[in-house]
Amino acid sequence: MPQIIFFIAVGVLAYFGYRSFVREAERVTAKIRRTEKQATNGSMGTLVKDPKTGEYRLAKD
Repeated sequence: MPQIIFFIAVGVLAYFGYRSFVREAERVTAKIRRTEKQATNGSMGTLVKDPKTGEYRLAKD
């Protein structure tokens, strides 16, 4: 019985670790694509609109 609990715990840990890894990889890939797009356009950054003030500011990662 303890072996089953151990393997279930390892499986759950592996699943959440994998999901965390995939989420981080998607975030890094999006950042790289945004940087490449900025380099091809010759821009210095991406502007985003602040919903509270209505002002545009540089996007923060």
